[in-house]
Amino acid sequence: MLENKSLQEKLRACLDDPSGVVFGAEIKPEYGHDELSGVRRMPEALVTPLSTCEVSAVLRFAYEHDIPVTPRGAGTGLVGGAVPVLGGIVLDLSGMKRILELDPDNLTVTVEPGVLLLELNAYVTEHGFLYPPDPGEKTATIGGNIATNAGGMRAVRYGVTRDYVRGLEVVLPDGRVIEVGGKVVKNSSGYALKDLFVGSEGTLGVITRATLRLVPLPRHSISLLVPFPTLEQAIDTVPAIIRSQASPTAVEFMQREVMAAAEDYLGAKFPAIDADAFLLLKFDGNARADIERDYEPVAELCLAHGAYDVFIMDTAERNNTIWKARGAFLEAIKGSTTEMDEVDVVVPRDRVNEMVRFTRELQESAGVRIRFFGHAGDGNLHIYILRDELDEQTWAQRCRAAMDSLYRKAGELQGQVSGEHGIGFVKRDYLQASLPADTLALMQGIKAAFDPKHLLNPGKICCREAALWGGAEGIASGGCPIGGN
Repeated sequence: MLENKSLQEKLRACLDDPSGVVFGAEIKPEYGHDELSGVRRMPEALVTPLSTCEVSAVLRFAYEHDIPVTPRGAGTGLVGGAVPVLGGIVLDLSGMKRILELDPDNLTVTVEPGVLLLELNAYVTEHGFLYPPDPGEKTATIGGNIATNAGGMRAVRYGVTRDYVRGLEVVLPDGRVIEVGGKVVKNSSGYALKDLFVGSEGTLGVITRATLRLVPLPRHSISLLVPFPTLEQAIDTVPAIIRSQASPTAVEFMQREVMAAAEDYLGAKFPAIDADAFLLLKFDGNARADIERDYEPVAELCLAHGAYDVFIMDTAERNNTIWKARGAFLEAIKGSTTEMDEVDVVVPRDRVNEMVRFTRELQESAGVRIRFFGHAGDGNLHIYILRDELDEQTWAQRCRAAMDSLYRKAGELQGQVSGEHGIGFVKRDYLQASLPADTLALMQGIKAAFDPKHLLNPGKICCREAALWGGAEGIASGGCPIGGN
């Protein structure tokens, strides 16, 4: 359909600058995939709007002509959530990148969706504030963080993205613009529509403005790197830390092999690499004495649970070095193999060790190399299955079998399919298998209420669109009713 010259001109007319619309071979290859998922499909058109009005015009055009639209930010996703599996239009929101307002009285900042997390952090820090959500990928956009309800390393103390979204401006699939939430701290005024959009992965509406909650910036920060003889000992220490009421900002765990990969990737040496496992803890506060009062009992507790030592990162340089290493884990693992897939299950905190033990044993039985790390403080594991030199058929079989086993085990432990990366395209089957039929039907009903034509980011999460558009196999093979590349 978008090969029609008249429709192409109508789409260009949606933007003040028609050069913000490109078609076919002019579209760069990166718009056909994301960071990791392996799902690939090029759109027929790429549109880069610069305002809410332009987003509204594009969605209205697409709605009138039954053309799928896939919102996209920086493309750092891992589950195919921003891949246009049915072709159509990719709506690139990275051009909407203004920080619109800092409101110190209401402790909020208002931004457009294309603002990068690192840009927002730098801006609010300069003004003495902290935006607590802290996912590892700092070049992700705020719109993408909201779309996936990103969590990150500070979630154990501060919570996740949903806890910091005060208000949203959203363009609905038919082009209507609504505002949900606001700057108010409390709100019992009907259904919490704002919270429906957080974590909806662009399937219900396109976020064009967000008002976010801030907290005062802590004046001091100290981290502890704690090496243990075994990973089981490290994980078993975490519930004791939580029970101690010490309120760490972050509680991370990692394998020795992951730390070694980060060393190679960054060209830096870290303490106690000979240990089997590590806990990395962070403590923030306004007075150094208060932080010491928190971390000293935790350090003693770790030693009592068998830690080799406790390395105190009490300078900005040491803190930055060790957290830079933590932030590099994904790229370090990715650089150590030919291809990989990921699982980011979340289980109750007291079941993390069972999930860790199962994952380690699975590496042998599944015949694939597995690396993992995660947020021990909130039960979220990041598990990476590595292809190395396996041939394509063997890799596909072993990877799928390993993922099936991991998701099954997480379910047995009362866990969930995704802690923070979302469902996208590649986890739909696992989500559906984990949900009761009534729950899935409610999700599909919500999707239909917002998007009755099933045009906005189709094929994701609930996947009712798969049936509407010819089945999941048709989507995966690129079958699209409006033509395409």
